[in-house]
Amino acid sequence: QVQLVESGGGLVQAGGSLRLSCVASGSTFSIKHMAWYRQAPGKQREWVAAITSSTSTFYEDSVKGRFTISRDNAKNTVYLQMNSLKPEDTAVYYCNANDYVRDFWGQGTQVTVSS
Repeated sequence: QVQLVESGGGLVQAGGSLRLSCVASGSTFSIKHMAWYRQAPGKQREWVAAITSSTSTFYEDSVKGRFTISRDNAKNTVYLQMNSLKPEDTAVYYCNANDYVRDFWGQGTQVTVSS
C-alpha cells in the first residue's frame, strides 16, 4: 500500500502562484508514475499533469506553460508548481500514484483562486 498526503493549497489572487506537495509513504518502491488531478465543484475529476519514473512530464492543455510537475525520489515527494493562476483553476487537487496495477490517492488539498 501507498499513502499520499498533499499540502500547499490555499487562497490566492488571480495571477499568483502556489506550490503543492505530495509525500508518499508505505510501499514507495512500487511507485512508477505520479500525477495530479483536480475536481472543481459540480465537475468530474480531471487529470492535470503526470510525471513518469524516468521523469518525463505531461500536461493538460489548459495548464501547459503555467504548471510544472516534478518529483524528488529521495524524499518520495512530487510537486506541482502553479504559476499565473486563474479563477478556473479553483478545485480540490489530488495526488495520484500508480504502480502499473493500482491507483493510490491522497485526500486532496483545496486551491481557490480569486478574481
